[in-house]
Amino acid sequence: MRLWMAEGFIIPRGEERMEDVAEGFLNELIRRSLVQVVDTLWEKVTKCKVHDLLRDLAIQKALEVSFFDIYDPRKNLKSTSCIRHAIHSEGERYLSSLGLSNSKLRSIMYFDPHFCIVFQHIDVFRHIYVLYLDIDYGEVIPDAIGSLYNLKLLSLRRVSKIPSSIGKLKNLQTLVVVNVDTCFCQLPPETADLINLRHLVVPYSIPLAGISKLTSLQVLRLDCDQWKDVDPVDLVNLRELEMGNIEKSYSLNNISSLKNLNTLRLCISFGQQYTYPFPSLEFVNSCEKLQKLSLGGRLEKLPVFPDSITMIVIWQSRLTKDPMPILGMLPNLRNLHLSRAYEGEEIMCSDYSFSQLEFLRLYGLDNLERWHLGTNAMPLIKDLSIYNCPKLKEIPERMKHVKHFKHIRSLK
Repeated sequence: MRLWMAEGFIIPRGEERMEDVAEGFLNELIRRSLVQVVDTLWEKVTKCKVHDLLRDLAIQKALEVSFFDIYDPRKNLKSTSCIRHAIHSEGERYLSSLGLSNSKLRSIMYFDPHFCIVFQHIDVFRHIYVLYLDIDYGEVIPDAIGSLYNLKLLSLRRVSKIPSSIGKLKNLQTLVVVNVDTCFCQLPPETADLINLRHLVVPYSIPLAGISKLTSLQVLRLDCDQWKDVDPVDLVNLRELEMGNIEKSYSLNNISSLKNLNTLRLCISFGQQYTYPFPSLEFVNSCEKLQKLSLGGRLEKLPVFPDSITMIVIWQSRLTKDPMPILGMLPNLRNLHLSRAYEGEEIMCSDYSFSQLEFLRLYGLDNLERWHLGTNAMPLIKDLSIYNCPKLKEIPERMKHVKHFKHIRSLK
């Protein structure tokens, strides 16, 4: 979807968001069975695939209309008019065949892990909109990256530092850095000059000054240390916020200023989920457009949730009081995941509770023995998974007939 946006294929009408239009396109391809869903997260498709025959047909048609080309070392690229290239091997040979400059080239996607000198040929990329490098670069990106003025999507892998020249990329919409082994990437202050940046998905460790200037941001993932000095009032377009390494002493109340926030993921500092509880979560009820919420870490009590909530994930929370009476009253809750979230022996779902719930996952409720299900509770349930609840003696009879039902007592 980010590639579609970077290429200019998504043209919203009125107040539509590009992300929503793009998601609609993807869902339509899925509905027509042209794209197959492999994995989902938070009710959104995160991984998909196409059938081998459809893939071959797509490649053939793409070549016929000069839409894109997959580099084949046996062919001469100079004879092709395709403006989008994918390279899976022999990256250096590809650049040699391309020549020093190609004013028509608009998109390059590298999947050659052994080609790590790609930036020595920066002139080739001068006019591109998309630079997607799934390669183990492993070093500091050179200053020359700032000369790619038309760039709208930059995706990198194994990068430790981004240069200050990144601030010159005024058209950049998406900046992604994928680092393994929880390695951080150092972002320069000039990142705050990227006025059109919509998606910042980078594991950075040093606070980014001026992040409030990124008023086009839709998606932001960061540690709580970076959030402390942020004035969120100007982040009027932010829809998705993920924050980790939260300490009990921090205040999260300013999150309520994000009036368009749709998705919120919060996690206590790694290794301290059992030791320190969350700071006050009173702000949650003020997030009037919040639909999806994940809380990872110990909770002394559940916060008050807004009626807009459709999905809740609570994990490692070790609640001592049954959460079901509160959760069951949420009028729009469709999806509930409880993972090591409750230490009690029984849960009580009263009559007519969970009126809209469709998906329920119970995992690691070690002490749970009894589940009381009231009349007409969970009338729409269609997917139930129970894992690692070894003491649960009996499942309500009606739940045994749910369309998609799994009960695994122990996962080794």
